[in-house]
Amino acid sequence: MKTEIFKDEIDGAASLIRQGELVAVPTETVYGLAGNGLSAESVELIYEVKGRPAVKPLALMVPGEDAMEMYCESVPPQAHTLAKRFWPGPLSIVLRAKSVVPLIVRAGGKTVSLRCPDHELTLSLLSKTGLPLAAPSANPSGEKSPKTADEVLGYFDGKIAGVIDGGSCGIGTESTVIDMSVTPYRILRQGALPREEIAQALAEDITVIGITGGTGCGKTTALKELERMGACVIDCDVLYRELLNTSRELIREIGESFPDCIDDGTVVRKRLGEQVFSDPEALDTLNKITHKHIAAAVNERLRECAMNGISLAAIDAIAVIESGLGERCNAVIGVVASDDVRKRRIMKRDGIDEHYAQLRISAQKPRKYFEENCDRVIENNGTEAEFISNFRNLCKEVIENG
Repeated sequence: MKTEIFKDEIDGAASLIRQGELVAVPTETVYGLAGNGLSAESVELIYEVKGRPAVKPLALMVPGEDAMEMYCESVPPQAHTLAKRFWPGPLSIVLRAKSVVPLIVRAGGKTVSLRCPDHELTLSLLSKTGLPLAAPSANPSGEKSPKTADEVLGYFDGKIAGVIDGGSCGIGTESTVIDMSVTPYRILRQGALPREEIAQALAEDITVIGITGGTGCGKTTALKELERMGACVIDCDVLYRELLNTSRELIREIGESFPDCIDDGTVVRKRLGEQVFSDPEALDTLNKITHKHIAAAVNERLRECAMNGISLAAIDAIAVIESGLGERCNAVIGVVASDDVRKRRIMKRDGIDEHYAQLRISAQKPRKYFEENCDRVIENNGTEAEFISNFRNLCKEVIENG
């Protein structure tokens, strides 16, 4: 067999693919050994030429995001998020396959990996053939993946029908493979695209609702309802306590500004509280230190939520606005209620008298603050059932508006 070399004109290569032959193709990572991904015979030839074990499934090269619905079922919205962000590019997405994808491509399994290569000639080939291309790296199994057409010929000259010479591949590392057929999503192969970039892209697509409000207003009820709606609730007070025990950088910064509040590398919270709550300037200094660390921890928690397939999150923070976390939220909802209603709830909940309940309310921000600074305000003066119904409707509106 004579191996044809194609450069700018690839109609001949497209014709060979449609005839069931194999053609090596360039991508932004390495060269692939491509054949008709819907033809069991072509795919069998790939396994034979490459010496690939039959138990290892093949990926399909596709021209873009729309191919997901053509060849896969139960496609999560997050898969479309990644395709929009990283395709064409070095990311392969594993999804549940439709029956149109031959069993041999899937190695008898239920999933298939899709990839949209970032190379003009290969994208053109996909367009000209109108077919998905089964295309593992163009090397014998166990050998180094080729970055040039000459390296491909060194392996397969006379053994395959053609090579598209698209120059040297820029990255030289295989694509990253993420399995999105199950949750949590799993990185099956760490390749050219870092896991952190994938998780960040998914996190940025999460709808985030910030919840704030004074004591006795019903903030806890709102958060529980968000949990029932499938939201990942991030409690910033809990995060802060965790950081005080685990973040050396946070402890170091607190120690620089409040040296008397550190004992043997540990923050003495009571001593710190006594110092800052009686001194507004000291409290402002502490907030400037802690807010940036909490914001970073919230973002990390959102990435974790995203990799678990979660599309809705809530940030529980009294200082959600002052800390800057409100900028990450699609909407900040302030839960408010009349002072009389709040007093009754606090007295019943905490077993205190009316005087102390009023003192707690007076020490917090007034209703006007939430009305002026929150995106939405919801009143909670009636029954719990009424509040839950109204709150759910408000959240659905926020989610629909993105």
